[in-house]
Amino acid sequence: MKVLVSDSISENGVEILKKAGLEVDVKTGLKPDELKAVIGDYHALIVRSATKATAEIIEAASNLKVIGRAGSGLDNVDKGAASKRGIVVMNTPGGNTITTAEHTIAMMFAVARKIPQANASMAEGKWEKKKFMGAELYNKVLGIIGLGNIGGEVARRAQGLEMQVIAYDPFLNEERARQMGIEKVEIPELIRRADFITLHTPLTNETRNLVRAETISTMKDGVYIINCARGGIINEKDLFDALESGKVAGAALDVFEKEPPENNPLVGHPKVVCTPHLGASTQEAQENVAIAVAEQIADYLVHGTIRNAVNFPSIPADQVSALQPYITLADQMGAFASQILGGEITGVSLEYKGEVSCLNISPLTIAALKGILSPILEETVNFVNAPFIARERGIEVKETRSSDAGDYHSMIAITIKSPKQELQVAGTLFSRKDPRVVKINDFSVEIAPEGYMLFMYNNDKPGVIGNIGSTLGRNGINIARMHFGREREGGMAISVVNIDSPVSDTVLDEIRKLPNILEVKVINL
Repeated sequence: MKVLVSDSISENGVEILKKAGLEVDVKTGLKPDELKAVIGDYHALIVRSATKATAEIIEAASNLKVIGRAGSGLDNVDKGAASKRGIVVMNTPGGNTITTAEHTIAMMFAVARKIPQANASMAEGKWEKKKFMGAELYNKVLGIIGLGNIGGEVARRAQGLEMQVIAYDPFLNEERARQMGIEKVEIPELIRRADFITLHTPLTNETRNLVRAETISTMKDGVYIINCARGGIINEKDLFDALESGKVAGAALDVFEKEPPENNPLVGHPKVVCTPHLGASTQEAQENVAIAVAEQIADYLVHGTIRNAVNFPSIPADQVSALQPYITLADQMGAFASQILGGEITGVSLEYKGEVSCLNISPLTIAALKGILSPILEETVNFVNAPFIARERGIEVKETRSSDAGDYHSMIAITIKSPKQELQVAGTLFSRKDPRVVKINDFSVEIAPEGYMLFMYNNDKPGVIGNIGSTLGRNGINIARMHFGREREGGMAISVVNIDSPVSDTVLDEIRKLPNILEVKVINL
């Protein structure tokens, strides 16, 4: 398989890819048209921040399986377009954590003590002590918006400086905040109380223009703002106005709405410290992210192991053996159920019961969606794009967990809804590795969901099984397994026959015309 490295990474990263048996081309500085012209030859693309993996580029990437970002930010990758094409998108979130946190602290010191401005003044031969009066960090309130890996490291360092740390993060619970010695607050309170505000969130619809005239107006007079996260979180015009008015005492910016910034009045402003997106620019960090992304790409292409994917749940190595049989079960059950139901699907409900409910169920839900969608859509459905396709088609997906699996140690129940009906299929693992469907609506069964199958609704009458077997035998079709279930004696029943080869339409018509056969469907797993 071929890997294109389109931005500069450490040579050690390139060597890891080559040692894994991958063919590697390093072509940096490609223009969009040049990248579009060659991307179809590659199975993997490794980028940093310079290459823009747009929807147009991804559309031309006919063989692409994975995009790896040597770093954490993915603003330059169209994740939606990649997901739709079934392309895994990975980043290396931990590789630049420490260096970005250190840069944030450095920027906070620099803007508080006006270090760059004083240095520039000295370089001009001046001695302007009174002009560069600064502010201490000691005992000041630091408000951190986004307490992920980087925000957490910033908090630790700020506590070492004896700052009072308050933080907002929607995923931070009170207990974890107490353990970290941090006061958890909502954004309005953080903005109102903080002397220094530092941003550590991704750029999303919710965080775009988070710092703007409206929010700045509720801040303390003389507040300092630091952004080493993403351009666009701060409305740059509103920040400029606040600096001019004196509402904001200073700003330290490593990122901008447009990079490199052009004619940006914040660059060169006497109250602003600027750096050219240097948060991850240390030798140690670049080595770390290059090695990390190379190992992740190699693991995926060679072994199929997914780590740090943003559009597919990563499975820790110690959970793979436990999850893989259930992934297979969910996939096969989904395909089995959708082929029985047929037609439009409006909703999918998944119930995880017993031991499986204690596992990471995200990969299982994705596997079930893949199985459900694959038989009914012309485009290729895989473990990456299945949730995207489900959302795109308005399919509502629900998950529930229960500790009670009845007579089984674990059970997965999938309910598929259409405008006219719904179907429930429940399954488990025999010997903890062999998938079995054990219930179809109210019918108790024991079906191995694999290969070619005939699924039939029939009346529970004598001769049905013999007629089916005879018809298949006359047409040279070997039966591998037969499974049956009924509501009650003489009532409605189902018959499922595993066969070694597909049946023709002619044979199918023969079976439909047999006595007491109500409906026949061909299933291919």
